[in-house]
Amino acid sequence: MKKVVFLGSKPIGYFCLNHILEQAKNLDIQIIGVFSNENKKFGGESFKSLCGQHQIPFYTEIKDLDLITDEIDFLISVQFHQILERKHLKRAKKRAINLHMAPVPEYRGCNQFSFAIYNRAESFGTTLHLMDEGIDSGDIIAERRFNIDAKIKVKDLLTLTVEESKILFTSNFSKLFDLSVKPIPQKGTGKTYYRKDIEKIKEIKLYDSEEVIELKMRATYMPGFKPPFFIVKNKKYYLTPEEDYSN
Repeated sequence: MKKVVFLGSKPIGYFCLNHILEQAKNLDIQIIGVFSNENKKFGGESFKSLCGQHQIPFYTEIKDLDLITDEIDFLISVQFHQILERKHLKRAKKRAINLHMAPVPEYRGCNQFSFAIYNRAESFGTTLHLMDEGIDSGDIIAERRFNIDAKIKVKDLLTLTVEESKILFTSNFSKLFDLSVKPIPQKGTGKTYYRKDIEKIKEIKLYDSEEVIELKMRATYMPGFKPPFFIVKNKKYYLTPEEDYSN
């Protein structure tokens, strides 16, 4: 029996958890705990309700990993909202695995969709990798890369990457638990983006060209989040595309 702890949020996390449950009997898997913050900003179903249906213990704080006394074989993380420390990763006796919705090492960390657009990337990707103490720096189990349109918007890149991530997860699912499959080290130095970095490309300068303004809007305008802005006399003014404006 493979004992698994799942950590995740958002619709893609729910999809992956549900897939594990559907395949549990085939691969002799038992989920012994689920950690989630029930983030509904992107919509989706309730992790807590799903756990209730399957009688799986549900937790919201990673510190509560200590409450799980069973030996854990695998940790699987999909868009989890908290940082896992070394002591958490060590609980996985076989593997700790993360689904990072970006290609690595090019786009480690946060807001990867925005930076890919801002960097005028011609392709993007999604990755299953081992977790280590770095940020999305572990060896790659499987990846899926795809071309993106030159004028793509961040919300559309997110949607596209979610769908590609579903394919990646389901088509490589058995590999996650197959220790004979040797992960491949990431190549190159790469780039890690932090939460604070998004402010740098959200700010529209009054001297920016039309091309740059359009680029920053496509890269950073996302319904449900603070929009791009410009500053006049130390005061922020937020920008909204006409098609999303309502009075």
